[in-house]
Order: sequence, then C-alpha cells, then structure tokens
Amino acid sequence: MPSHPNPLPPAADALDRLQPARAAWLRRLLPDGVPRLWCPLLTPYTASGAIDAERLRAHLRFLQPHVKGLLVPGSTGDGWQLSDTEARALLDLLADEAKPRGLQLLVGVLKTTTAGVLAALQQHMAWLRRRAPDAAAGDADVLRASGVCGFTVCPPQGEHLTQPELLAALDAVLATGLPIALYQLPQVTGNEMAPQTVAALADRHANLLMLKDTSGADRVAAAGFRQAFLVRGAEGGYSRHLALAGGDYDGFLLSTANVFGPQLAELIGHVQAGRQPEADALSARIEAVADAVFGAAAALPYGNAFTNANKALDHYMAHGPEAGRIAGPRLHSGQQLPAGLIEQAGQALRTHGLMPQRGYLA
Repeated sequence: MPSHPNPLPPAADALDRLQPARAAWLRRLLPDGVPRLWCPLLTPYTASGAIDAERLRAHLRFLQPHVKGLLVPGSTGDGWQLSDTEARALLDLLADEAKPRGLQLLVGVLKTTTAGVLAALQQHMAWLRRRAPDAAAGDADVLRASGVCGFTVCPPQGEHLTQPELLAALDAVLATGLPIALYQLPQVTGNEMAPQTVAALADRHANLLMLKDTSGADRVAAAGFRQAFLVRGAEGGYSRHLALAGGDYDGFLLSTANVFGPQLAELIGHVQAGRQPEADALSARIEAVADAVFGAAAALPYGNAFTNANKALDHYMAHGPEAGRIAGPRLHSGQQLPAGLIEQAGQALRTHGLMPQRGYLA
C-alpha cells in the first residue's frame, strides 16, 4: 500500500465565494474549516443486532487521519432503516466519539415526509440541549458545543411531487433556522430538486449550508449553482469532479470513504498539488473496485446496495487479506453478508492493488 499524506487542509477557497451570512454560519459551526472529504458512516452490529460500539470505534480510528466529516446516520449507515431508538443510540455514541477525535458530525434526518423531518429536528435539538446544558441559548452554540455542525435532509418522498411542492416542503424545513444540508437522493425519494428550486431556497435561507448530490446526473452543480458548499455523493470519476480540477464540487461525501478514505484523501491531495495524472490513475483504480462490488451487491435481495458493498470491502480493511475466511458482518435486516459477495470484494481489491497488507482490527 502507498503512503498517504497528512490530513487534507479544509476548503477555505469555497467559503470565499459564498454570501457573507452563509460563510459566517460555516465559520461559526466549523471553525477549523469545512472538510473536503465526508463519510456516511457504516453502522456495525453485534450478533444480537445491537450497535457494536467497539467495532465502530475501531472504524473511526481507521478513518480519523483522513476523513474529517461524518454523516450519521446516512443511507449507507442504514439511516432509512434504523428505528428512532436505534438512531438515537448511534448518535449518542458518535456525539461522544467524534468531537474528541476532531471529526465533524452531520446528523442525518432521513424521513419520508416534511412533518416527519420537522418532528425529528425538534427532537434532535431537544436531545442536543440536554447534552450541552451549559451552552449559550442559541441553536448554533448548542450545536457547536455538541460537536454537531448541522442536519442533512431530503425532499419528501413521492414521484408525483412538483417542483413548487418540493420548494414549499423544504422552505418549511429551512424556516426552522437550523443549519441544513440538502440531500439529492432520487434513488430513494423518487424525485429530484431542479437547479432553480435549490437556488430559490438558497436565496431565501442563509442556513442552507451544503448540498449533497448522489443522483449521478449532477444537474444542480452543472447548472452553475454555487451558493452553498457542494459535495458529490455519487461514485466514480472522482478526480474530475473537484472544482480544483475544473469540476463542479468542493468535496465528496462518499459511501466508499468508509473503505478508501486514505486513497480518496491522497487523490484530493494530488489534485490540490496539480498532480492530475496521479489523481486520475488512483481514481480509476477506486472506481474499478466500486463498479465491480456495487454491481455484485445490487443482486442481493435484501439490504441497501451501498451498505452491502461497503461492508464487504470494509471486511478486508478490518481483517486484512485473509478476511474471506472470517464470517461476514451482520446487516440491519438480520442477515449475514454472504461469502460470495465478500469473495468478489477481495478479488476486486487484489486486482486493482487496493488490498491492505494488514487489517485495522489486527
């Protein structure tokens, strides 16, 4: 495995283009800068189905040198499947672990209706106030004291929803005044925010701080939207999507950051240093593994393909080259990740030179 660079510098250049009120929000919540690399953290489980705290801490130690922002719970972390009780247990654990490690925490509020999002935001803020009773009265002070930099929300679910309906729903969420990252996820919501819808929301609300786009179509960024910090959530073509390389995004929020955090940080470092050929070569290797394993995971009749693929790959990051001999991890649904998918993940890692010499659990 190649050596990896020191932690990436934050994306200070992106803040310079934002309107002052939005930039002030980000500087207040993220005084050390906005990370370029974020991860929707996997959720590990014990054999009984409880959240595996020790396994999660080991994963954080692996990520910590390279990934500075976490989305919890995101789609890859079973955010659409976790019960409210499970999500709160996970967030309690991460709120304790993230801040001391210098990791920024975005709370995923993955609900299918606007009413559900608004209720969850209220519950999360009540929880954070209990965790930070000595913080000043303002929401931003409570969030910063708790190590939380904002909330990620999707549009309400429904293929039938029009752009005016999406605008009204998200306008209500942003009217809470809480720091929000919008999440373009048509694979789940069945709809897609148009560029003009996102722009209108940004014009009205300085607390719209980030946009994560996992559609793969990149329509909002391609239309020239630059009013928020933009992170790409779709896999592939990594080296050409960064604004530093002439692309449209300030950074990444990628499921594969669970596995390839060191390599993605190295790739971004190459781009920052003007080493585009090196970035392109590493990008192609990561993409080849992702394509192979995500394609294999899509055939499973249970679970989330993003989760299943990354758990198969993370099995090798954790256990090393012999991981295929170790039983696969438990999924939220109760099934165990099948040996066939784990074997395919190992083959892809070996083929493209991304197999670790030693696992982080060793």
